[in-house]
Amino acid sequence: QVQLVESGGGVVQAGGSLRLSCAASGGTFTRYVMAWFRQAPGKEREFVAGVTRGGLSADYTDSVKGRFTISRDNAKNMVYLQMNSLKPEDTALYYCAQRFSVLIGLKMADYDYWGQGTQVTVSS
Repeated sequence: QVQLVESGGGVVQAGGSLRLSCAASGGTFTRYVMAWFRQAPGKEREFVAGVTRGGLSADYTDSVKGRFTISRDNAKNMVYLQMNSLKPEDTALYYCAQRFSVLIGLKMADYDYWGQGTQVTVSS
C-alpha cells in the first residue's frame, strides 16, 4: 500500500521561502516519477514540478521557474519542493504525487498515488 505524506506548509509573507517535504512508503520509490501539484480555492489542480526517477531531470510550470526547485532523496524515499520568492498567487493546497513511469506527466490523470496535501498561504 503506497502512502504519501506531505509536510512543511504554513503561512509566509510574500518574498519568503518554504520547503515542502513528501515521505513515501509502501512501494519501490525509485520506480516512480515524483511530482508536486497545487490547487487554489475555486481552481483546478495544476502541475507545479516533477522529477525523474533518478533525480537527474526536472520539469516546472512556467509560473514557478527560477523560484521553485524539486529534488528527491532516493535513500530516504523523500521528495522536496524548495519554494523561494513566494507570491500571494502561490497560495494553495500542495499535493505530492507518484507516477509509475520514466516520464514526468503534466496532468492529474498521469499519476497513480496522491498525498492528502499541505496548505501554503502567502500573505501580501
